[in-house]
Amino acid sequence: MKANIERTDKKRVVIVGGGLGGLELAVKLTDADFQVVLVDKNNYHQFPPLIYQVASAGLEPSSISFPFRRLFQGNKDFFFRMATVEGVNTKEKKIITSVGSIHYDYLVLAAGAKTNFFGNKEIEATTLPMKSVSEAMRLRNTILRNLEKAETEEDPKKKQALMNIVVVGGGASGVEIAGAVAEMKKNVIQRDYPDLDASQMHIYLVNAVDRLLSAMDPASSARAERDLKALHVHIRQPQFATEYKDGVLKTSAGLEIPTETVIWVSGICANHIDGLPEDSIGHAGRILTDRFCQVKAYRMSMP
Repeated sequence: MKANIERTDKKRVVIVGGGLGGLELAVKLTDADFQVVLVDKNNYHQFPPLIYQVASAGLEPSSISFPFRRLFQGNKDFFFRMATVEGVNTKEKKIITSVGSIHYDYLVLAAGAKTNFFGNKEIEATTLPMKSVSEAMRLRNTILRNLEKAETEEDPKKKQALMNIVVVGGGASGVEIAGAVAEMKKNVIQRDYPDLDASQMHIYLVNAVDRLLSAMDPASSARAERDLKALHVHIRQPQFATEYKDGVLKTSAGLEIPTETVIWVSGICANHIDGLPEDSIGHAGRILTDRFCQVKAYRMSMP
């Protein structure tokens, strides 16, 4: 398989990742004297700040997804390839992808992040992340499917487990999805599921540290906690999830919550790309750069 991109006399800039950063750069370079190649595993840009709205059925996926080819229609020096980047060969100045090698003059790595399960394979296999539109759709379908099951479940314990939703992680994503699901409980359940008692739908937010939004100002943390409690979200902190097995989530404080829906938003790590030296990789897989945003150990001369 070949990427099928013809070389020209223009310098080629290859951008790995069509998220907010990669897309912004691609847009700015289309009017410059470069050949621009954008590589992404999806053929659309997704707007991360609103993914939680898709997960809670507040928005349709098409509202936050935009095809790259439509965005760059008519740009002759722009090329898009839907591919997975497997590695980079800095000596030969090429990236290795699922559609073949692509050579570059300048390489921009904007591959973004993925959910961090901290090496817990069991939790990775049984919980629901929320980093992409496809994951948000899976989460939304799981919530709605469990509500359908709860409507006809006769066993009170099984019914409660179907109606309990646990969010693990008290950062921005955790607070957003907990609030959105709480709003869903308030505005949708009584209307669309009249045979369910909405008051029996319990939403838990498990946070490993002693305040929500710990990276933000304490005033924001206090406001978020106050607003979530007003929506009847059960906040459990500081404690972290230790196990999710046989439909029960256990925490470090000894709490056991029966649930069929665990949303895991407890941190992120960078998407890994083979070929970069170990001393260029920092905490959680982040690529270390200098003040010019150039990868540590690689210093390019600019035109």
